Amino acid sequence: MTLEIAVPGASRAFVLKDADAFMICDARGDVGVGDDGLFIDDMRWLSRWRITVAGHPPALLSAAVSRDNVFFSASMTIDPLPVLGGPSPPTGVIHLERERFLHHDRVHERLVFTSYADEAVSIPLEIAFDADFHDMFEVRGKQRSRRGQRHPAEVGAAHVRFRYEGLDDRVRLLRIAFNPEPVTLDGEHARFLIQLEAHRSQVLYIELGPDTDAAPDRARYRAAAARARRAMRSRGRRGARIVSSGRLFNEWLRKSRADLALLTTTLDTGPYPYAGIPWFSTPFGRDAIITSLQTLWLDPSLAKGVLSYLARHQAQEVSSFRDSAPGKIMHETRKDEMSALQEVPFERYYGGVDTTPLFVMLAGAYAARTGELEFVDSLWPALVAATGWIESAMEETPNPFLTYQRGEDSGLINQGWKDSEDSVFHENGELARGAIAMVEVQGYVHAALRTMSTLAKRRGDAAAAERWRAKAGELRQAIENVFWMPDRQFYGLALDGDNRLCRVLSSNPGHLLYAGVPRQSRARAVIDKLLSAPFNAGWGIRTIALGESRYNPMSYHNGTIWPHDTALAAAGMARYGERDGIVRLLAGLFEAANQFGMRLPELFCGFSRHPGEPPTAYPVACLPQAWSAGSAFMMLQACLGVTIEGRRGVVHVDRPRLPIGIDQLRVRGLQVGASRIDLVFFRVGGRVAVHADGPDADSVPIMVRAA
Repeated sequence: MTLEIAVPGASRAFVLKDADAFMICDARGDVGVGDDGLFIDDMRWLSRWRITVAGHPPALLSAAVSRDNVFFSASMTIDPLPVLGGPSPPTGVIHLERERFLHHDRVHERLVFTSYADEAVSIPLEIAFDADFHDMFEVRGKQRSRRGQRHPAEVGAAHVRFRYEGLDDRVRLLRIAFNPEPVTLDGEHARFLIQLEAHRSQVLYIELGPDTDAAPDRARYRAAAARARRAMRSRGRRGARIVSSGRLFNEWLRKSRADLALLTTTLDTGPYPYAGIPWFSTPFGRDAIITSLQTLWLDPSLAKGVLSYLARHQAQEVSSFRDSAPGKIMHETRKDEMSALQEVPFERYYGGVDTTPLFVMLAGAYAARTGELEFVDSLWPALVAATGWIESAMEETPNPFLTYQRGEDSGLINQGWKDSEDSVFHENGELARGAIAMVEVQGYVHAALRTMSTLAKRRGDAAAAERWRAKAGELRQAIENVFWMPDRQFYGLALDGDNRLCRVLSSNPGHLLYAGVPRQSRARAVIDKLLSAPFNAGWGIRTIALGESRYNPMSYHNGTIWPHDTALAAAGMARYGERDGIVRLLAGLFEAANQFGMRLPELFCGFSRHPGEPPTAYPVACLPQAWSAGSAFMMLQACLGVTIEGRRGVVHVDRPRLPIGIDQLRVRGLQVGASRIDLVFFRVGGRVAVHADGPDADSVPIMVRAA
C-alpha cells in the first residue's frame, strides 16, 4: 500500500536561483511537467528529473525552500520491497529527505534514506532524467523551424554527459554525476539498490551542471553549500532592515527581502534585480528601475547598480528589429539561442517606451536620496542622450506626447508596462491602433524633464535647467488638457494614433500621481476612485475598474491586481497627503501575501474579496517577482511618510501612519549621508510618534510633520 498524504501547497512550484541559472520543481523535487527544469542563460538544460521507488513516487510529507532561499528540501516516506524471501516491513518506516541547492550553474543534490524499521530492507530506487536544451521561448510555446544537434548521451560508470551543439555555434554540455555508482546506468535512467540496515541511514550525492570531471561527495556538497549560503547572506544584508511588533508582518518583510536577494545578480556594474522566475529571470529595464525606486529609501546600492548597467547598455544605433534608437534605455536582454540568431529580437531589445524616462527619474531620485552628485555626473552623458531621445521622439509626433509603435511584427505591440496585445483599448472595447501615448508615460516624461532641470541647475547650467523646466510645464498642461475626462473625473488610459482618447478607467493614472502631475483637486478625485469598490478589490487595486469594457478579473492586464501597480499608486497618493487609504491598501496586500506563502506573486486575479475566501491565484504568474517583493517596502514608505534628503543629511517624516495591528516599527541601519541611524515609530494614543536611535542619532535631523 502506498501512503499518500495531503500537503497544503503540494502542487506549488518551488524555485532556486543563482546568477543566470534557476531551477523549478514540484513539491517532491521532481522535474518533467510543463515549464519546469534547470535553466541556464535562458535555455532549459535539464528537462526531466524524477525519482521512483519500485515504480512509484514516494509519498510526500512536506516541502519547503529555506528562509534564505538557498535550499529546497522535501520530506517523503516510501514503502520498500523486502529482501528476496524476507518479510515485508511495515509501511511508513522509511524516510527520504531530498535536499538541493544551486550554486555557480550547478545543482547539488543529496538523498538521505533513513530506516526506522527493526530489520534490514532494500530500496529499489530509479532516477529518470533528460536534457532537451530547449530555448526559453520554445518552452513558452514558440515554434522553431530547425534546432541544433543534440548528441546521444555519453554514459560512464557513475556519470552521464549530454551534448548540444546550438545553431548559435555554442556547445552546451550537461553532466550528471552520482556517488555511489548506480547498479545500472543508461542515457535516461540511473538505478540503485539502497541497502538499509535497521535504524541506519544511507546517502546518495548527485551533481548536475556544465561539464566537469569532479565527483560529488559529502565534502564537496558541504563546501559548496557554505559558499552558496554566504553569497546569499551577503546580498540579503544590503541596506536598512525593518522590524515591527507584528510577527507575521515581519515574516512578510523578511520573505520579501529574501526574494529580492534571490533575484539580485551581482554583475560587473553592481547588483541588478532580475525581473522574475520563470519567464523573466534576466535583466529588464523597467522592472529593475521600479524595484530600485521601491527600495531606494532603504538600499541605494541597488539603484546605483541598475543605473550603471543601463547606462552601459544604452542604445547607440537605429534598429527597427530591436526597436532601438540612440539614447533609448534597454527593455530586455537575453542570452538564449533564439535571441542570438535573431529569431526573436530580445538579445538586447529596446521596445519599452517608459524605460528611458524612468531611467532619468531614477537618477534624480538617487541623487536626492544620497547626495552623490559625482556618480550622477558620471551618468550625465547617458542622461542627456536619454532625454535627447525623448525630446526628438516627441517632436516627430503630431501631438505633444511620447508615443510608441513597434518597428517590426516581431516586436511588442504595446510597449508600456501593460504590454499584452489587448491592454490598450477604447470605451467600447475596440483596440487602440497606431502610435499610442500612454497616460502614465507622459507623467514619467514630465518627471524626467523636471529631474534634468534640477540636475542641470546643480551643475551650473541655468539655461538648460530653464529649458527643461519650461518643457515640463508645457507637457503637464497638455496632459491636463487632453487626458482629463471631466464627466468621469478621471484621466483616460491612452491616446491612439488618431488622437482619440481611450476613455477607460484604468490604474494607470495612479502612476500619474506618482509623477506629481495632477493638480490637487484632480488628484483627490483620482485617489477617491482608486480607493472605491470598482478599483479596490480588497486585496489591491485592479488594473481595470469593474464594469469597464474588457474588464475581466482573470485577464493579464484587464482586471487583475499587480502589487507593484498598487504600490506605485499608493506612493502617488502619499505625495498628495493621503494616508488612511494607503493603510487599507497595505493591509490588503499583506493579507494577500499571507495567503500566498508570505510572498506576493507577479499578479493575481481581481475578484472582489469575500469573508473567509482567499485571493485567487493567476496560474502562470511569476513567483518570485522583484517588483512584487519590492512593493512591500514602497507601501510601507508611503505609510510612514519617510523621505531622505541625502545632500543635507535630513530625514523628513510627513504625517506617519503605522500598518493596522502594528504598534511599533524600527528601521535599522538607515544610511543618511555618512551616518547610520535607527528610525523608531510607535503609537502614542491616537497618533504615531517617531525618533532616531543609535550612535549617530544626534547627527541626523528628523523633520516631522504631525498628522
